[in-house]
Amino acid sequence: MTPKPTPKKPDMSVLLKTLLDLGPLAAFMIADQVVDIFVATGVLMIAVVIAFITSWIMARRIALIPLVTLGFILTFGALTLLFDDETFIKLEVTITYGLSGLFLLGGLALGRFLLQMAFGELVDLEDAGWRKVTWRMGVFLLGVAALNEVVWRTVSTDLWVSFRGLGVVAISVLFLVSQAPTVLRHIKEDQPPDAE
Repeated sequence: MTPKPTPKKPDMSVLLKTLLDLGPLAAFMIADQVVDIFVATGVLMIAVVIAFITSWIMARRIALIPLVTLGFILTFGALTLLFDDETFIKLEVTITYGLSGLFLLGGLALGRFLLQMAFGELVDLEDAGWRKVTWRMGVFLLGVAALNEVVWRTVSTDLWVSFRGLGVVAISVLFLVSQAPTVLRHIKEDQPPDAE
């Protein structure tokens, strides 16, 4: 008896994935401009839950990175609203990015390429490629955490919200684009099947 093929997971369109990734930040920025940081925090919390559930419905799987992000935003958002203190939502960026960077670099020190676990099904790299990209990503994430600490402590809340919504996204895109040559250089070539 032949086993039934495993149903293919549905793919999300690039437009929908981008909307789910950036939509909550856009809603956060708009709510801050229209009302204030506390309403914006509540809007962000609701938006990330909606985005996460939509992503799960569309892809039928739970991705680790969005799950961790959801947990941090809900935790620090709740603390912001509970204590009526915007410091918590500002610290969320520092802690999320800082811990993620330490996690990647710690895995690398133990000989594990944790980025491969998250993105291995998108691209198949040689170990040297995973090592380089993981090291750079870890350092980059720590840099964003440090930059966030400087920004939220030195500018107005509205300006910080713009940094959170636009600045972090922009520098992240620039960083990812800068890694394209390394990724392309280290993609594994298809191995020809063994001759019988």
